[in-house]
Amino acid sequence: MHFVDECRFRVEAGDGGNGIAAFRREKFLPNGGPSGGDGGRGGSVYLEADPGLATLFDIHRQAVYRAKSGQNGQGRDCYGAAADDVVLRVPLGTQVSDANTQRLLGELLAPGDRLCVARGGRGGRGNKHFATPSNRAPQHAEPGTPGQVRDLLLELKVLADVGLLGFPNVGKSTFVSAVSRARPKIAPYPFTTLEPHLGVVALEGVPSFVVADIPGLVEGASAGVGLGLRFLRHLERTRLLLHLVTLSPDPERNPLHDYAVVRRELALFKPELSEHPEIVVLSQADLPEVQAAYPELKAAFAEQFGVELWAVSAVSHWQLRQLLISIAQRLPAREALPPTRGKLARQAPESEAAPAGDAAPASDVKAG
Repeated sequence: MHFVDECRFRVEAGDGGNGIAAFRREKFLPNGGPSGGDGGRGGSVYLEADPGLATLFDIHRQAVYRAKSGQNGQGRDCYGAAADDVVLRVPLGTQVSDANTQRLLGELLAPGDRLCVARGGRGGRGNKHFATPSNRAPQHAEPGTPGQVRDLLLELKVLADVGLLGFPNVGKSTFVSAVSRARPKIAPYPFTTLEPHLGVVALEGVPSFVVADIPGLVEGASAGVGLGLRFLRHLERTRLLLHLVTLSPDPERNPLHDYAVVRRELALFKPELSEHPEIVVLSQADLPEVQAAYPELKAAFAEQFGVELWAVSAVSHWQLRQLLISIAQRLPAREALPPTRGKLARQAPESEAAPAGDAAPASDVKAG
């Protein structure tokens, strides 16, 4: 299965069934009367957050999702059946926008959250509703209203407590595999990691937390260089950034330069990201040359950036437990979910018709 964190598709809600004009013609009802039933409601299309999913792969393979139309009304006061809703399951952290207007419709952040992205049409009324003392045999009935049609853009932003970032090959994947059961690919070449990996860190005596391994960033990532532009958004919902640096054989690079470059890319992509709480770590501290350079680098980071530089080894686990305890202690309190959750958009009353292609909000959220 491929990791898919963005997709576009169309959703089409079902039309409402037509009301019918009919009259009773029975032996013991000489006066008869209007008996046309109402049409059924068209099916709506919902997105629902499923904690068992980690990618948009399943949903992106189809271009159009349609709900069925409601049945037409019938004579003898028989109403048409309402159509079933279509429920599409998406991962937690999915952001939903109108692909044409770019307007945010909502975000699905908790298990069971449900968002109506296309509301089914209302069924038309049968002629029995139009009988009056002066018109006891109305000849007309209402047609059903069309269901909404909408082009959607879905973007997945992984939900993690800690986001790992840094240049390629600084040891992020090795770190995640050492502190959790996640098994990302590890190899000695750039951009080994091509998709975010999540790992759960569980230590006795401290609350567990989730770490996300983000593909390596390079200079120009905020402008689309490398893989950064595609994956930078996965850092937006993290509560703390774990910035890894290490010594590089490239003479044009050093930990201070790498740190400054990545910090600049964060600020260019989204200024709020550069304000996230952060811990800076010198990785691969089991190597003699890294150990020898650590004291000088620690002093330089404190002087130039005002940050404390840790040194750990994911291979030998040197100082690893102490770092994880510090991370758990420094994680900010979980803030309330964004105001879009539970109030994603104004819900149109059921009595209002939803014209086809209408871009007006028709959203409905239920937290599970």
